[in-house]
Amino acid sequence: MRASLKLPTNDRKLELFELSEPRDFPKRATAPFNRIAYSAAHVVADPRAAVDPWLDCAIDWDATIAYRRHLWQLGLGVAEAMDTAQRGMGLDWPTSLELIRRSLDAARDTPGALVASGAGTDHLAPEDAKSVDDVIRAYEEQVGTIERLGGRIILMASRALARVARSTGDYERVYDRILSQVRAPVIIHWLGDMFDPALAGYWGSADPAAAMEVALGVINGHAAKVDGVKISLLDAGKEVAMRRRLAPGVRMYTGDDFNYAELIAGDAHGHSDALLGIFDAIAPAASAALAALVAGDRARFDAILAPTVPLSRHIFQAPTRFYKTGVVFMAYLNGQQSHFTMVGGQQSARSLVHLSELFRLADRAGLLADPPRAVARMKTVLALQGVEG
Repeated sequence: MRASLKLPTNDRKLELFELSEPRDFPKRATAPFNRIAYSAAHVVADPRAAVDPWLDCAIDWDATIAYRRHLWQLGLGVAEAMDTAQRGMGLDWPTSLELIRRSLDAARDTPGALVASGAGTDHLAPEDAKSVDDVIRAYEEQVGTIERLGGRIILMASRALARVARSTGDYERVYDRILSQVRAPVIIHWLGDMFDPALAGYWGSADPAAAMEVALGVINGHAAKVDGVKISLLDAGKEVAMRRRLAPGVRMYTGDDFNYAELIAGDAHGHSDALLGIFDAIAPAASAALAALVAGDRARFDAILAPTVPLSRHIFQAPTRFYKTGVVFMAYLNGQQSHFTMVGGQQSARSLVHLSELFRLADRAGLLADPPRAVARMKTVLALQGVEG
């Protein structure tokens, strides 16, 4: 008998939902992929810590690092201390640095583990930034600190820079300065304002085409210091257009959680590698699909990822910045953590109806690994909000 439960609908009713059998995805990768694939990884809060959860950041370090080992086992790299880890939405710089240190230490004990870590300016409050020089010093502090730990850099977009920059030249000056100093090629992250409204007008223009010209000038002008660029604009056309204009050797890492399947598969002119928040939530499917691509089985690649796209589009629906709630909810449903508590109290950022639809879509993608456990945990969440049936 299949597991089932009653779930809320948009019209305030309850409907019976019967779960399907989960997909039998491999538990580990057995060969390297032909795409570089980073999963931006979430953090697990410590619900037993005696803190004010909206104000203080308490992390369950054991569970957080265990999840990274899970990703590495599946052949995925870890993009550490990024937006998915609630950077700027509950995760401060001191805790981010501790997270990076612990992740790098764990990676050294894991053959083949890939880690790149977010360096930004978030220890500098945007309102405290008075000049571009303040932004440069903030970037230099975080980049230098991560490099001293032996980490690879993902150069994150800066809220402070977006606040103080008065021209495209200010962006060029900051990135020229930082890229001229880094020890090893970095990944540049262009995060759209749908993920963070404070980044509106990044690169000095509200027009994405004009902003792209500035970004391309910076990247191609420092190609030897840029491993790749991750753009998170949720627009496949813009990503492909930029990808085709990158200097030789500079990778495009898709950050498009709406169109990742087609972008990773690529076309006659090239493909995107991946640095995706959704890979945290769909890691077993992502690993299996990438293995199919290595085997030249495009049909299997498409068949695995196609049902994950509606799930991803739901998790990342507007307000997109609250997608982290869905990512952590998936980890809870699948037993990767014992609770649905988030840093900053962000478990409350999505409605019960939203989480119920996420549950349905995760089932249709074959991503609820243990249906009875998923049902039991979903019922707990429902009961906490007064829904029993």
